[in-house]
Amino acid sequence: MTPQDTELIDIYNLILNPGTRAWEREQLITAKNEIETGNLVSRVVDQLEAKLRPLALRNNLTPDVTDFYLRLTRNSEGVRVFDYARHTMPDLAGQERAIFAGGCFWCMVQPFETLPGIVSVLSGYTGGHTPHPTYDQVVAGGTGHVEAVEIIFDTHVITYQQLIELYWQLTDPTDAMGQFEDRGNEYRPVIFFQNKTQKEIADQSKARLKASGRFHRPIVTTIAPATIFWPAENFHQQFYKKNPKRYRQIARARHQLIQFQALQNRVWRFVHHLPE
Repeated sequence: MTPQDTELIDIYNLILNPGTRAWEREQLITAKNEIETGNLVSRVVDQLEAKLRPLALRNNLTPDVTDFYLRLTRNSEGVRVFDYARHTMPDLAGQERAIFAGGCFWCMVQPFETLPGIVSVLSGYTGGHTPHPTYDQVVAGGTGHVEAVEIIFDTHVITYQQLIELYWQLTDPTDAMGQFEDRGNEYRPVIFFQNKTQKEIADQSKARLKASGRFHRPIVTTIAPATIFWPAENFHQQFYKKNPKRYRQIARARHQLIQFQALQNRVWRFVHHLPE
């Protein structure tokens, strides 16, 4: 199969993809019709790339169209394909799953994925009522889902308790309507437990955090039973590897906000004569 054949198949698939926006689909249909009437595929694809380019440069294409655009521009790193097979294989003895929501999932993957004992980390959507949600649907706020990460981990190497403790370091447990610069119900902080043991660990950890006095505002992170976890589009998987420069900018801003919040809490404890 030639690269042009692959591009043509991609165009057909994106036209049928429910996550493709109307304007994007219009450009794709125009390209498809021109190819079917005998126009040179390479020329049509070049024209399509030019039409998509303004939105691509502003990071405003839908995820699957973004992957397609990156392939057109030969950005192979940007379309690194996530190994879903590794994540969806049956759980082996000693493996568990953990699901955490704490703002944009772009910033939630790397801290967990780089720990010893982590088998796989998948970005996705959960906690809502719409089946097979797309990114556009979730950020529009009509599906009830949150952006989250599903983690498969080896319990012989790392514990659920350790994952919970890292989760508290990455999130703002006092903000029920978003995380840092990410605002909206789809970014609310939630710990989704898989079983009674995970619920007990999460409840106890949350109680210790409340008692610690680390935060002067109420701890509002929800602890809820896990529901169906819908994988996000390939573009979102392992974003920190595909777009390292953009990831570093986002992660740096998030880290600065966490540090600022910690400073505010220390000042509040000092003013109220509370121990560190």
